[in-house]
Amino acid sequence: MSDKDREFEQEEAADSGEVVDEGKDDFEDICYICRRPESVAGKMIKIPNDICICQDCMQRTFDSMNNAGMGNLNFGGMNVEDLINSGKTPNISMINLSDLSGFMPQSQKLKKKKAKKEKAPEPVLDIHSIPAPHKIKASLDEYIIGQEHAKKVMSVAVYNHYKRVADDAKKNADGIEIEKSNMLMIGPTGSGKTYLVKTLARLLDVPLAITDATSLTEAGYIGDDIESVVSKLLAAADNDVEKAEHGIIFIDEIDKIAKKRNTNQRDVSGESVQQGMLKLLEGAEIEVPVGASSKNAMVPLTTVNTKDILFICGGAFPDLEEVIKERLNKEASIGFRADLKDKYDHDENLLQKVTVEDVRKFGMIPEFLGRLPILFSLEALTEDMLVRILREPKNAIVKQYQKLLEYDEVKLEFEEEALYSIAKMAKEKKVGARALRAIIEEFMLDIMYEIPKDDNIGMVTITKEYVEKTGGPRITMRGCMGIGEKSVERVGMA
Repeated sequence: MSDKDREFEQEEAADSGEVVDEGKDDFEDICYICRRPESVAGKMIKIPNDICICQDCMQRTFDSMNNAGMGNLNFGGMNVEDLINSGKTPNISMINLSDLSGFMPQSQKLKKKKAKKEKAPEPVLDIHSIPAPHKIKASLDEYIIGQEHAKKVMSVAVYNHYKRVADDAKKNADGIEIEKSNMLMIGPTGSGKTYLVKTLARLLDVPLAITDATSLTEAGYIGDDIESVVSKLLAAADNDVEKAEHGIIFIDEIDKIAKKRNTNQRDVSGESVQQGMLKLLEGAEIEVPVGASSKNAMVPLTTVNTKDILFICGGAFPDLEEVIKERLNKEASIGFRADLKDKYDHDENLLQKVTVEDVRKFGMIPEFLGRLPILFSLEALTEDMLVRILREPKNAIVKQYQKLLEYDEVKLEFEEEALYSIAKMAKEKKVGARALRAIIEEFMLDIMYEIPKDDNIGMVTITKEYVEKTGGPRITMRGCMGIGEKSVERVGMA
């Protein structure tokens, strides 16, 4: 089947709603020597075992043979251009072609860009199909408890960003260009930064790459190159460049690339990484490795434009509270009515008072902060919020364990006091909502082990005493279900 026939078949199937299997023609040929795709290097020369060589590399190969005294080699009197136009395969007997078969893994193959039709192209995103900010926030409310301000900020920022993408697709001629709304999210550990972004990307059905800044280093040093951030987004988009150019990149632990204080060593993972990321945040065409985290001779490269990629940076910023306290105490520590210096020591939501100047003093350079115009903080989780996290979201931890015991036809209940005891214990660990799972796993171990032994058990009630290890759970047998007076209590399971 010719290329024109295949394109016609795919267009017919697209119009009828059918799905056409993707074959080899859907991926670009990549030069075996220089690793450039066909869209960059031009038409390829194909030799046996599905190996492709670009015109430049083939010409350099011929030139090197001639310079080495091999000018009497006979290629049929053709130069490289004649060889390409003729479609003939050069007979290079000095290479064992069977050793080169299968050299390209699937994860490093690039999809071809769709050919543009003559008719006016439809916009990638339709403004009317993007959910309004209040609908985005309502969807986030089903999974995330609290953080009302953060959810509102992210909903508006994402809505405006994709209106910007749709505006670029329409190529309006009014001369008004909407700038990107990259975000910097600050919040204590376990407050839901990563979970917020994951939920948002799932609701919007766009490619999402979540990476952390701890492994990023300056070019030439051991670690991930800065371009690897975009490479992960390309992998999340199934190596579809057009799809990746409208995705979301979340860079966690962004506070780890702050400028190091009081050091005489070269800062290869601090300020230099911030400077290298400026072009990514602003929007530029960069060459990124496909299917790898760093550039090398055996990895194909492709060009990705980051102009329409939304960047969300997040971090816990430890010790940023001290910078905020210093600023606040300096503002209110003069005169007889000055505030006490320990006024803000027990303020859990001190990060809510953060300013750009505080983040700059922490170690982020002004050029980097200037490309993250939206700055907001997440709230510290209270005991009431932790209790709500346990039982209210769609995939709440309590609901997960109730479903696990449903497979054994056993009902699981938690007393209100037990939930508050779990929240209090999690609060003491100071790692946010992450502590909830660890605490529940600990006391649910015996229950999950013992319940399948006895088919007569109908319901298990987790009590405050069992959580605090001063008693046991309340077990109700199947014959006593619904009769509170005859419920059987077992205390010895703890």
